[in-house]
Amino acid sequence: MTEPTIPPTPPNHETPVADAEENRRQVLYWRLLARLFDQDEQPALESASLGVVEDLGLPPALLDPQVGVDAIVQRHPELAGEFDGLMVPDDAGAEDGTRDRAAEVRRAALVSKLLLNVYATGSGPVGAGQLARWQADAGWLERALGCRPGELRGGRGPSAGSGGAQGIGPELGSIEADLVKRMHLREVLADPKLAAQLTPSMSLIEQLLRDKHNLSGVALANAKALIRRFVDEVAEVLRTQVAKATAGTLDRSVPPKRVFRNLDLDRTIWKNLTNWSPEEERLYVDRLFYRHTARKTTPQRLIVVVDQSGSMVDSMVNCTILASIFAGLPKVDVHLIAYDTRAIDLTPWVSDPFEMLLRTNLGGGNDGPVAMAMARPKITDPADTVMVWISDFYEFDRSQPLFEAIEAVHRSGVKFIPVGSVTSSGRQEVNPWFRERFKALGTPVISGHIRKLVHELKTFLA
Repeated sequence: MTEPTIPPTPPNHETPVADAEENRRQVLYWRLLARLFDQDEQPALESASLGVVEDLGLPPALLDPQVGVDAIVQRHPELAGEFDGLMVPDDAGAEDGTRDRAAEVRRAALVSKLLLNVYATGSGPVGAGQLARWQADAGWLERALGCRPGELRGGRGPSAGSGGAQGIGPELGSIEADLVKRMHLREVLADPKLAAQLTPSMSLIEQLLRDKHNLSGVALANAKALIRRFVDEVAEVLRTQVAKATAGTLDRSVPPKRVFRNLDLDRTIWKNLTNWSPEEERLYVDRLFYRHTARKTTPQRLIVVVDQSGSMVDSMVNCTILASIFAGLPKVDVHLIAYDTRAIDLTPWVSDPFEMLLRTNLGGGNDGPVAMAMARPKITDPADTVMVWISDFYEFDRSQPLFEAIEAVHRSGVKFIPVGSVTSSGRQEVNPWFRERFKALGTPVISGHIRKLVHELKTFLA
């Protein structure tokens, strides 16, 4: 990077105050960009930035990427309040429309510190101290965006009022995953204190699932604890969506159960008003009325086939959890099959997504016909069967046999739902060859967002 030239600042009587403050702010941001894209210091920018920071009365440690925000706040507690909500947009502004240029320069110095510490992670091996410091700095960045520490990295999305936090969560999760990878995951997991500070995310779960056969003892216990935390968090969200989607309609052909909790008190009083005795001021009840609570349900079979190749880990995790939730519904018989070049029937563990995930083997290629050979015998009543197939459908010269098998299943009366992926973001990539044929078959690939899949399933199962 060519070292930029910092123009000399004329005396104050020749330069308007607003321009001077703007120049100081630009110096800080140019210095930030230089450090983010080039690890070598730019002497002119460093010295100019140091002068700005000292003039503001801020500690020079703000310019040192090796010093964490925790250390700065410990020495200068008054700065903690300034970091909180620092990057939340302020719509109020000054009443007369003017800008506080000096305050903008101060804000630029603090923002630069957060961005540099979080995004400039360098390369090469990572130590436990560096990972812990980055996690703390990422927490401060989340607080600056109006979120709780760990909220964005955990994939739960920004809270209300967090403004510019949209889209930052996945980036922070990717950076943390890279740091963990460079540190060697096993070393992190072997330290209970450090492992407890990890924020469960899809990228981290993927690494845990890939490396689970190489873990033992404390490291394996910590890995399982992280997977279970993530599973429980996702399951709670999905369980709410499924509960809303599968209420069904009241079945009035079934007499209401005559128990106290079903007693319709208002209707009972209304229907017995003719039995009111004015002399005794007493209502005689000769008939009780109860509410209908039975829902219309039909025995259904749900067969979920999910591609567990390396590109589909997000789908694998979400679908195992979703299958376990539907397995808990009355009169829904759920079967789950995972495949790469081989297929595995996970149905015996379908009620426990944690155990299912531990039995998966991520990676490898795709062989859809092998999975179909295992799934097809599970179809006993096509009209009451839905088959969900989650894959990117890149089949390595096995496309035609798979599509012919899918077409036959669809023609038999099975409700076939092809899904490109099941992710929290809804991103998907599907083999165009399959996409066009599914569309012509009348079974277009649905959006990859998991809410779409829940909606499709509830329509069939309700």
